[in-house]
Amino acid sequence: MNDATTTIRLVEDDQAGELLTLRRAAFVSEAQLYDDPHIPPLTQSLAELRADLAREDVVTIGAWEGHRLIGSVRVEVEGEKATLGRLAVAPDKQGRGIGTQMLFAVLPYLPEQITEIWVFTGKDSKHNLQMYTKNGYEEQFDKAAGDLTYTYLRRVLGQMDARKAGGSA
Repeated sequence: MNDATTTIRLVEDDQAGELLTLRRAAFVSEAQLYDDPHIPPLTQSLAELRADLAREDVVTIGAWEGHRLIGSVRVEVEGEKATLGRLAVAPDKQGRGIGTQMLFAVLPYLPEQITEIWVFTGKDSKHNLQMYTKNGYEEQFDKAAGDLTYTYLRRVLGQMDARKAGGSA
């Protein structure tokens, strides 16, 4: 995947500024793709991010190379469903498998009752759609939100996921 050792762990409140910086850097290309500089990852304030990190129904994990945060993903838990969002990889680290690593690294952080994981991305985000479908997510529906159309994908968890979750913590 990459030359340096990558560690995955929860993002803490004192790392909120670094997380905000990572997300903004990572989502600039999405904003350019959609010609919209006002997508939520680019407009969230530090106070809003800190409030999100403090929520009990949200888990945010990060990938670090040494002391540098190079990737993150946010997961909202609702009953038996988890929804991944804001999967971000530092622009200079993209294409090295870190996003895929984050998809699987989140499993040990999910409550036992989770039976399915949902994710959404822009309908025109071909690279993201390819990554999700390659890793077991199936397109379910599209939904418009203002000028953007999001594609929602779902992955039903099974025995293989339980084994991966046990082995990747």
